Amino acid sequence: MPTQRRVNVKPTDSNGIEKKIKRGNAQRQASFWKRPLGYLLVLITLGACFVLGWLYVSWDNEITETLVRQGEVVQKPRLFKVECSEDYDSYKRYPGCTPQICGRAVTDAVVTHEEAHVLRRLAERGLSLAGSDGGASILDLHSGALSMGKQFVNIYRYFGEQIKEVFSEEDFQLYRVVRARIQAVIAETFGLDPSRMYLTKPTFFSRMNSTEAKTTHDEYWHPHIDKVTYGSFDYTSLLYLSDYGRDFGGGRFIFMDADGNRTVEPRAGRVSFFSSGSENLHRVEKVWWGTRFAITVSFTCDPDHAIADPTLP
Repeated sequence: MPTQRRVNVKPTDSNGIEKKIKRGNAQRQASFWKRPLGYLLVLITLGACFVLGWLYVSWDNEITETLVRQGEVVQKPRLFKVECSEDYDSYKRYPGCTPQICGRAVTDAVVTHEEAHVLRRLAERGLSLAGSDGGASILDLHSGALSMGKQFVNIYRYFGEQIKEVFSEEDFQLYRVVRARIQAVIAETFGLDPSRMYLTKPTFFSRMNSTEAKTTHDEYWHPHIDKVTYGSFDYTSLLYLSDYGRDFGGGRFIFMDADGNRTVEPRAGRVSFFSSGSENLHRVEKVWWGTRFAITVSFTCDPDHAIADPTLP
């Protein structure tokens, strides 16, 4: 029978091994910091932290006051009055419509979340037909204008009968009903005669994301005054179809007042509306991530600038 050799195995010194590991790690760490690469990585890390911190402070400081947050639910229209500008003196006045009370208002009780979802799906289907090369695309059911690359096409002419495979009569009917509700709440809030208010152009769906702008049409973030930009506008409204902080970051609507900037955070189904003069200079914050959907619905007091509700060809 072969003789088995016995091997003496020393008991494991766990404490000793731990000390060696710690000593080795400390030596490697010390060696790392002595190398130029170590300093470079530290500088890069510190620089990145500084830049992110600066951006956060800049973005945060841009907003002086949040009028309504995304998580709030505003059942009764909340009106924030501001003094009317002198812009309206340069235009013909229309009793029962030309602003006597100016300001900006918000309500979440005009359009349901489900209706907003249906309208968003409508926008997604329409904009999927083309879309801008940059970060801002529009779909105008009234004129048929649709962003395509760096230009616009008329969807009704370009797609012909195929458009009926994209939109339904029910889609257009909901759009018309929602438009009428928005008109009614604007009239009630500002003390107007709704029969003296008229839908005007442009009224359109918008899709915004963080894609780099390719044309001036993509640069939606510039400050402007609707009454100056469009002339016919007397009241502007936005119906949001997606949620700030969930579907996208950035993209808040910013009123630029002399004493600071004020914002309304988008919420699906939320309607934000305001008098269109220079008392409401505004801009849209750049979208940082995700996709922001909304509908701009505008009204005029001048019947010569009225447009009809859209109909499916």
